[in-house]
Amino acid sequence: MNKIVVTSLFFWSLSIPLSVAQNANPLDAPVYGSIKKALKDKNARQLNLRDHDLFYVSKEIEKLKELQFLNLMRNHLEKWDASILTLKKLEVLNLKQNALKYIPDELGNLNKLVRLNLTSNEISYVPKTLGELKNIRFLHLSINTITSIPETIGNCKALEVLELDNNQLSYLPASISKLSKLKVLDLGYNQFNEVDEKWTQLEALEVLNLEYNQLQKFPFRIQMLQHLKTLILNNNRLTELPETVTHLQNLELLIVSNNKLHQLPNNLKNLTNLKTLILIGNPISQKEKERIKKELPNCKIYF
Repeated sequence: MNKIVVTSLFFWSLSIPLSVAQNANPLDAPVYGSIKKALKDKNARQLNLRDHDLFYVSKEIEKLKELQFLNLMRNHLEKWDASILTLKKLEVLNLKQNALKYIPDELGNLNKLVRLNLTSNEISYVPKTLGELKNIRFLHLSINTITSIPETIGNCKALEVLELDNNQLSYLPASISKLSKLKVLDLGYNQFNEVDEKWTQLEALEVLNLEYNQLQKFPFRIQMLQHLKTLILNNNRLTELPETVTHLQNLELLIVSNNKLHQLPNNLKNLTNLKTLILIGNPISQKEKERIKKELPNCKIYF
């Protein structure tokens, strides 16, 4: 099964609509396509400057005191214009696919943010002031060069979706376990050698993606994640899965392709909600394949 199909299955499996608040809503308020036009409306709330070939943001934007939605996706921004950081009513800020090198400490000023998208930049450092974003629910930091996440992320108690895939992470702070509302954790394409047992305290978690890391084992207490629906572990170094995986009764999608698995745990029949199991690229015997198929008669299995 190719990467495109696996990725499609991943997003199909998400129980949270990641598009929520990602786009401006013209039914909610007018969406302006330039700062000049928005300035004519003293109550302007939505500004879409996507694909405008901008190298900087006009200082005039700081006059838009009521702005709640700002899309600056796919421009040429290399630094944060200070005027953006004065927009204290912002709830959605999209800076995806620019050339930003850092996140400023002043980000904490935007404490009404619900969604922050900084995917596909050149960010290596995340400041401690991230923890001041008490209303943040969706945080997208994929495809950067981030090596660590501050301990203060544990203060972001409203966080539901945390995307950190395609970075240079090998660990997360212990405070990650405080994110009691977290439903999606994407850590694919990083440098994790192990899974911290503290992650099993994320009891609301529905999607866990750890594809393309260097995992050699998986935590025994995985059964604590009783709401887990999607578990993605392909392209690691796993030689076995813990028996407790079979206690994940809400699991619908399990991807463990391209590991070193010779067999799966006993009692697979307990995974009554499992719809798709992907095992391609593992040294599994024909006898074991037959056992797996017998125990999971209603599951689509790819060997």
